[in-house]
Amino acid sequence: MSQPPVIVWFRNDLRVGDNRALAAAVATGAPIVALYILDDECPGRWRMGGASRWWLHMSLAALAKDIAERGNRLLLLRGQAEKVLIGLTQERKAAAVFCSRAYEPHAVALESRLKAHFDSAGIAFKRYGGALLREPEDIRTKSGDVYKVYTPFWRALRQGLVVPAPKPAPRNIPATSRIPKGLALEELDLLPLKPDWAGGLRDAWTPGEAGANARLNSFLKNAMADYADLRNRPDIEGTSRLSPHLHFGEITPGMCWHRARQVAAHMHGADKGYETFLKELVWREFSYTLLFHWNDLPDKPFRSEFMHFGWKKNAQDLKSWQNGLTGFPIVDAGMRELWQTGYMHNRVRMIVASFLIKDLLIPWQEGEAWFWDTLVDADLANNAASWQWVAGSGADAAPYFRIFNPVRQGETFDPKGVYVRRFCPELANLPDEYIHAPWSAPPPVLRSAGVILGKTYPKPLVDHDNARARALAAYEDMRAAIANRNAGASGVS
Repeated sequence: MSQPPVIVWFRNDLRVGDNRALAAAVATGAPIVALYILDDECPGRWRMGGASRWWLHMSLAALAKDIAERGNRLLLLRGQAEKVLIGLTQERKAAAVFCSRAYEPHAVALESRLKAHFDSAGIAFKRYGGALLREPEDIRTKSGDVYKVYTPFWRALRQGLVVPAPKPAPRNIPATSRIPKGLALEELDLLPLKPDWAGGLRDAWTPGEAGANARLNSFLKNAMADYADLRNRPDIEGTSRLSPHLHFGEITPGMCWHRARQVAAHMHGADKGYETFLKELVWREFSYTLLFHWNDLPDKPFRSEFMHFGWKKNAQDLKSWQNGLTGFPIVDAGMRELWQTGYMHNRVRMIVASFLIKDLLIPWQEGEAWFWDTLVDADLANNAASWQWVAGSGADAAPYFRIFNPVRQGETFDPKGVYVRRFCPELANLPDEYIHAPWSAPPPVLRSAGVILGKTYPKPLVDHDNARARALAAYEDMRAAIANRNAGASGVS
């Protein structure tokens, strides 16, 4: 009689190396059903956006190849994950289901329901870590509370942290005698076809485990030493660009941690860059911890007073921002980079977010939703925590009155206009001194550069100084309204 199989349910852990669930399943000696389920129902309104779906297609193709090379086949199914997984387990008479943990609210609830079902059915349901350096339940203040400020969270996580050595990929993944047919990858309908807008994504990225490792190696060799100084420069290749690979689990933070430490130990002057890189990895951990403990982080302000903020919804201004037509070059370059490549430099993400929230007074949730659909690294925890950070409404947030001046930000971090010229080519012939404020250029300079404001490039949507004053006034109005409400509630006259 054949041995009952173990189902390895792949989620956002699309790799064969350093995959604890897969390694544990192989160690049982049982035949394995390698499974991925495309579930567009369980996440609700946070189903994957278009750019993420493109990445998923490419990553699944890479994973399927890696599994095939080890003697098995990736089974692709579609539907409500709970029903599909329970049905497959019954059909295959599986002895166990192994998977990696996920931390989004819908995923946590799903795991809880599956655990209850499989326990009652006498089937092992085992979840493994690896997506984070430490589990979100494990880091608490001395009083037992959840950390709400990043710096002490960083110190607590770092203290006594032992990151397990990455597990090598198994040489063989034993298959069952009969693997269900499943779906062809193309049947998941993940790719944009009419129109195919993914050309820029294909040029910019190599999804999959091999691509993730190549990206990490390139960063460690070429950029880590100067990471602390150059990571804010969008005109320079100074960042890791690992975020989509981490999101889809093509590489683990533990692998990044170990390999960065190994390289830093043998690279003169890399300590500062190494430390900064680790802090960026831990910001991701912090975001996940917040989401795990505050499930409504993507939808509601963490600081409840911002429920009373006087946002100004303006569909035309939002569209101009989305399309990179605000008239502020560093903002427009960022939004066009996003549309073309599915990515935006992190410093520029803060600039465009500040502009939407504070110059235009448009709710941060609108920006969060646009990023969710257009980013290849759209990550519910990072996206929510980062937008709330800029809005001033989150845990450990930047104060609301920190308002980026888009011209000054451009001049500081793209001093020669290299980044702006790359994504706003209609401004390419402007001199450096006017590249971040075309409206300030004399008419002869504009004519010589072929720039006609309002035609070839838009006039600014707002006057930044006036917009800043309006934002600060809105903030003070919110504070005054809350003070009046509190006074009324306490009976003070």
